[in-house]
Amino acid sequence: MITPLNLPKAPLKLTKKDETVFVWCELRKKKLVLTPEEWVRQHVIHFLNIEKGIPFGRMVAEYSLTYNGREKRADILSFDEAGNPQLLVECKAPEVTISSETLFQIGQYQKILGARFLMLTNGLEHYFGGFNEGELVPIEELDLND
Repeated sequence: MITPLNLPKAPLKLTKKDETVFVWCELRKKKLVLTPEEWVRQHVIHFLNIEKGIPFGRMVAEYSLTYNGREKRADILSFDEAGNPQLLVECKAPEVTISSETLFQIGQYQKILGARFLMLTNGLEHYFGGFNEGELVPIEELDLND
């Protein structure tokens, strides 16, 4: 279940009860069952905090939103210093291929949330995008100061 990822090693706090592995989520302040998608999400949270300097207090995991009358959840949403949506992240399990469906999903959330940057990842492949005059433009490296 624990696939090596193409992300920096994260200081995750793992525990085990019976045969179930749990991970401590710094954003939700609770233990969660360590699924493959949660493994990716927790690594991304620590990557954003350690490598990109986003404080835990400016990130939310499983951010609730309503799209076409249905409740949805964005995997990670970070906010800038003014409290505006800055980065929207969609995480998939390592075995899930990033596809046009994934891009469509994050695009739906983006219409509602209006984040300046997007990140799609399965922990192995990462895709970043930014908005230039309302158009999504692929970017090589995530620089939140642009």
